[in-house]
Amino acid sequence: MTFTIVIDSATISTTEYWLASDSTSKTDQTDDAIHQDWIDFGAMLAGDVYEWRLVEKVNAGTQRTVIVGRVVGVQGSPIILTGFVLAEGWEIGVKKVSGTDRTIAWSLRK
Repeated sequence: MTFTIVIDSATISTTEYWLASDSTSKTDQTDDAIHQDWIDFGAMLAGDVYEWRLVEKVNAGTQRTVIVGRVVGVQGSPIILTGFVLAEGWEIGVKKVSGTDRTIAWSLRK
């Protein structure tokens, strides 16, 4: 079994940043895979609020938010999105809701 791991980071602001696209411009990902995606919000401090979300198409239809979450203040461990079977047009977005722009690291594993 072969794994593909993409490791990167970026300074995230109020414009949604798309992790697989590595850009504020979203390019839907169409590779078929079971994903385990790690997002490290360890740079956050008190007063910071960030939001992450996973989007995917269903049966070549309209892309929808599959799961969304918020992290608030200091974070001691990464967020791990695990076991998602993605294929038709997926992407993972992160944006700052309030606080200071921070460098957020991630690892997309498939």
